[in-house]
Amino acid sequence: MFDSIYSEQLSQYYGLRRETLSESAEKHELCYLRRFDSYVSERLDSPGHITEDFINQWVGSLSGKSSSVENEIIVIRQFLEFLKHTGESVAMPSIPRVHDDYVPYIFNDIELNCIFESADNIVQKDPKADPYLVIEFPVILRLLYSCGLRIGETVKISMNDVDLDGGILRLINTKGNKQRLVPMSAPMTDILYKYCMAMNLIGRNNIWLFPSSKNEGHISDRSVKRRFEYIVRNNGIQVCKRKKHERGPCLHCMRHVFAFKSFAKAEREGRHLDDAVPFLSVYLGHAGINETAKYLKFSNELFPESIDSFGRFMSDLLPEVDYEE
Repeated sequence: MFDSIYSEQLSQYYGLRRETLSESAEKHELCYLRRFDSYVSERLDSPGHITEDFINQWVGSLSGKSSSVENEIIVIRQFLEFLKHTGESVAMPSIPRVHDDYVPYIFNDIELNCIFESADNIVQKDPKADPYLVIEFPVILRLLYSCGLRIGETVKISMNDVDLDGGILRLINTKGNKQRLVPMSAPMTDILYKYCMAMNLIGRNNIWLFPSSKNEGHISDRSVKRRFEYIVRNNGIQVCKRKKHERGPCLHCMRHVFAFKSFAKAEREGRHLDDAVPFLSVYLGHAGINETAKYLKFSNELFPESIDSFGRFMSDLLPEVDYEE
């Protein structure tokens, strides 16, 4: 698994770490450890040479999104701490200042109309695709757009957690296990009611809101994403000259559109943005306002009329300075 002079220590360290990590975190950590192992293998043939110069050169070799670089350095710092306890003398890398370089894609109204029209009229051509997806996809898309849901938590909604009379969804299977109640608009509630009638879900509490026809599970988020990607490509929606870390048009961007439109509506109606954003943060299930702020970035080319008011708010919320976590 590891080839450098520290292969034994890396194996021991990884063996301890994997017992406490999720599957996703384990894969990321193993990737970082292997890259460091490869770097060491090419440059060191005896211990005692992880000096400050060596560490600075290694840090300088890292590339990618600034938050990813930070995560990689944190993982290797932890390994180096482990290595120190084995008696090795090592220099420790500093945790870099992280720049928020994430840029979401915001669909404009013309693109949204094309997406919804395509979703409502798409023809099932793939014989391997779940036939339920033809009915479920347009409803899922509208939930993401009108309620700002994540796709992962949407496909895991049970009929036990759907209140069609009150127009409320209870989300249990969410990111960070932050359960929340999500009120729906009257039109969205009506759409969901008609969908449940068509799918014969009314009164069947122990069933998924978006079941699969192939098993007792729910429709897969991957199949929903694939259908969305097909629609986006088919409508020629893309980012020209996309920057390195700029998000292209994807399903998760519907959540960004919801956040932006909610924010813009509050501004148009004269509600103080400092008061509106905390409510939006809770509605979206975010850990804090700073997480919500990342959803409020947008292109001034698409929305020039809002650039001044949004710019003033964002400069107060997230001043243009580096920060350390």
